[in-house]
Amino acid sequence: MKKKGLGEFEELVLLAVCILEGKAYGVSVKEEVEKHTGRSILLGAVHITLYRLQDKGFLTSELGGNTAKRGDRRKRLFTITDMGSRQLRNSQAVRQSMWRMIPFLNTGI
Repeated sequence: MKKKGLGEFEELVLLAVCILEGKAYGVSVKEEVEKHTGRSILLGAVHITLYRLQDKGFLTSELGGNTAKRGDRRKRLFTITDMGSRQLRNSQAVRQSMWRMIPFLNTGI
């Protein structure tokens, strides 16, 4: 079976879902990623990524309650899975290990 990895944007979206703790839907994830990266993000790219992460087993989703403000439409709320949490921890460990291997960063230059 092919290993399911994370691209940079996928990792950012997954981190945003974690930060939002049960309140993660397309717009809130977009705003969270933009806030932390300073980048302008397309909502469509966020939606595609959320569903791709769900297909990989890193997220689950359910429909939230409807509100008059949204024209009685319901939000799809995303939550990280145990597999998604493990993937994030693994990605963090790999990055930290590689950062520690850069000689000039570890000598104080």
